[in-house]
Amino acid sequence: MPPILPPRPAPPGARAPRNSVELRGTPWNSVELRGTPQKNDLPRSVSCTRQLCSLRGTPYRPACPDGDDAGERHVTSPYRAIYRTPGAMAFSVAGLVGRMPLSMLGIGIVTMVSQVTGRYGLAGALSATLALSGAVTGPRISRLVDRHGQRRVLRPVCAVTVVSVAGLLACTWAGAPDWAYFVCVLGAGTTPSTGAMVRARWSELLRDTPEQLHTAYSVEAVVDEIVFIVGPILSVGLSTGWFAEAGPLLAAVFLAAGVLALTALRGTEPVPHPDAHRAGGSVLAAPGLAVLVGVFVGTGAMFGAVEVVTVAFADERGHKALASVVLATYALGSCVAGLVFGLSRPRGTVAGRFRAGIALMAVSMIPPLLVGSLHFLALALFVSGLTIAPTMVNAMGLVEQLVPRGRLTEGITWTSTGLAVGVAAGAALAGRVIDTHGASAAYWVSTSAAVFAAAVAFLGYRRLRPAPDREEHDHDGPDRKRTEDQRRQDGAREGEGVA
Repeated sequence: MPPILPPRPAPPGARAPRNSVELRGTPWNSVELRGTPQKNDLPRSVSCTRQLCSLRGTPYRPACPDGDDAGERHVTSPYRAIYRTPGAMAFSVAGLVGRMPLSMLGIGIVTMVSQVTGRYGLAGALSATLALSGAVTGPRISRLVDRHGQRRVLRPVCAVTVVSVAGLLACTWAGAPDWAYFVCVLGAGTTPSTGAMVRARWSELLRDTPEQLHTAYSVEAVVDEIVFIVGPILSVGLSTGWFAEAGPLLAAVFLAAGVLALTALRGTEPVPHPDAHRAGGSVLAAPGLAVLVGVFVGTGAMFGAVEVVTVAFADERGHKALASVVLATYALGSCVAGLVFGLSRPRGTVAGRFRAGIALMAVSMIPPLLVGSLHFLALALFVSGLTIAPTMVNAMGLVEQLVPRGRLTEGITWTSTGLAVGVAAGAALAGRVIDTHGASAAYWVSTSAAVFAAAVAFLGYRRLRPAPDREEHDHDGPDRKRTEDQRRQDGAREGEGVA
C-alpha cells in the first residue's frame, strides 16, 4: 500500500478552489464549514435564512450575492436593517394608517355629537361606551386572529366597525333617539388592534434576531406617539372646520384602508396556531401577564390624568389653546427617546429594563407637581416623556416572553386594554380633583398612578418569567450569543481531551 502523502501547500497568493471548505472545531461529532460557497453549492442540511446559514446549530454567514459581505460589514442604521426585510416597510405603513382610528374615533365622536346635539353628557357617555366595548371585544378578536389568522378575522371585523360608524353618522343626520347612538357605538368598539397585528408580524419575522426586534418595537412605539399627536388634531380640526361628521368618517376610511392593505400582505402574516387555544381560557392566566396588565392600568391612568390636568392648567392661566402644544412636547419627548433607544444595544434582561423604566417614569412625574408656568410645565413633561417609549418597547418584549408564541396577538391586546381602562379611570378621577382642588393639585393623580404602576411592577417582578416555549428568549441576543460561544469552546476542549 503506497504511503499517504500530505497535500502540497498552495503557493503564496493563490486562491482556494471554488468549492473548498475549511474544517474547524475538534469535537469528533461537530465540524464547522467555512469559506465562500457558491450558489447551489450548499448541502441540503444547510438552512439559509436571512443570510444566516446553519449546519447542525453552527452559525455561518456566507457572502451576499451582491458582493456585500454581511458577516463582516454592518448596516449603518438599525432602522435600515429591519426595513430590508421583504414586506416590512409595506406592513409598517399599512399598520400606521390602520392605527389612526385609535386616536381619532373617540375624540371625533365627542366633537361630532357635542356639535350636532349640544349635549356633552351624551357625548361623554358615548365615548365611555366606545372604550368599554373595545376593552371587552379587543382581546377576544385578537384571540381569534391567533387561532385563524389576520386575514380571515380582520376583514369581517373591520366591516362591522365601518358599518357601525356609518350608522352613527346616519343617526346624527336623522336625529335618531339616544339608544340608536349607543347601539352603533357598541359596534364601533370592535375596532381591531392594528398595532398588535403589526407587532406580531415583526415578532414572526425577527424572532431569531433579538436586537433587530428591539429596534422594530422602538419604531412601533414612535409610531404610536405620532398617531396620538396627529390623530386628535386631524379629527377635531376636520369636525370643527369642515363638517361635524368629518372626523369619525375619516377614521373609518383610515381603518378600512389600513386593514385591507395589511391583510393583502400574506407573505408576512404570522402562521395561525389553532392548537394553542384548544385548552381554552384566556392568555391573561399566563404567569406574569396579569402583573403587566396591572402596570399598564396604572400607566394609562397617568396618561389620562396628564391630558386632562394639562388642559385645565393652561385654562387657569388663560392660555387654553396652548394646552395642545404642551401635550405635544410630552409626546415629542417619547418620540425622541424611542428613536434613540432603537439605536442602542439592549443590556440585561427585558424584565430588569422594564422595571427600571417604570421606576424612572414614576420619578419623572414629580417635577410637574412643582411648576407654576406653562413654559416649565412643557419642559417637565418633555423630560417625563423621555421615559415612555423605552418602557413601552421593553413592555412589548416582555409580552413576547410571557405568553406562548401562538397567542402573542392576544397578549399584546390585553396590555392595550389595560392602558385604555387606565386612561378612562385617570381622566375621570383627575376631573373630579380639578373641580374641587384645582389643576396643580390634580397632578398628584398622575404621580400617584405612576407610583402605583411602579409598585405593581416591583411587587410582581418574580412572576415575570418566560412562557415554556419562550425560555430561549429569557436573555437578549448578545447574552445568548456569548452562551453559545462558550458552549462551542467547551465542546472544543472536550474534543481535545478525546483526541
